[in-house]
Amino acid sequence: MAKAHILAVEDEPDILDLLQYNLEKEGYQVTVAVTGEEALKKAESAHPDLILLDLMLPGIGGFDVCRMLKGTKKTADIPIIMVTAKGEESDIITGLELGADDYITKPFRPNVLLARLRNVLRRYAAPAARDEGAKQIGSVYIDPARVKVTVGGEPVSLTATEFHILSFLVNHPGWVFTRSQIIDSIKGADYPVTDRSVDVQIVGLRKKLGTAGHMIETVRGIGYRFQEEL
Repeated sequence: MAKAHILAVEDEPDILDLLQYNLEKEGYQVTVAVTGEEALKKAESAHPDLILLDLMLPGIGGFDVCRMLKGTKKTADIPIIMVTAKGEESDIITGLELGADDYITKPFRPNVLLARLRNVLRRYAAPAARDEGAKQIGSVYIDPARVKVTVGGEPVSLTATEFHILSFLVNHPGWVFTRSQIIDSIKGADYPVTDRSVDVQIVGLRKKLGTAGHMIETVRGIGYRFQEEL
């Protein structure tokens, strides 16, 4: 992890200096950008291992930067941690819907930011180390070792969080899990994610799974389960 390349996107000089100092102190390679336009160019040219993306940017805003990165094949697989000053649930939900993997609110403690960053990098480096192996349920095929998902033979591109949720559900077909159980299974206990955030991830998964999206069933009043196609 110590050699990972981080793109830090922040227009406030003091915060950017703090980010760069703490990241480099931990051994990360750091590239910086102060505008949305610069972030897009550097993400495509350098293809970092992770992007710390401030939402309040001059020019192209953080949400639009996230949307463009996730909509471009060359950068769609780069994990993004949103940095938001507001910490409002609506901002968090919007970012997750656009494909961001995590978020942290200002002001933040450097050790907390570093912990969140390491967590996201671990999920991408070893997305499903505890899973038993590749599985085929109905038209859905998931291979944890290769971080590969197909539906009817067609590849499906998922974020790390979406992949973990799908892996967890697929490995327990028919079992019903609460939102809290889903959160704990992929991020650890007491992770600060709301139930609404889990709902957003599930909605995104269903859309990406297309014709197999209905296999993720909502169990009203409880949570979700993965049910094999009839």
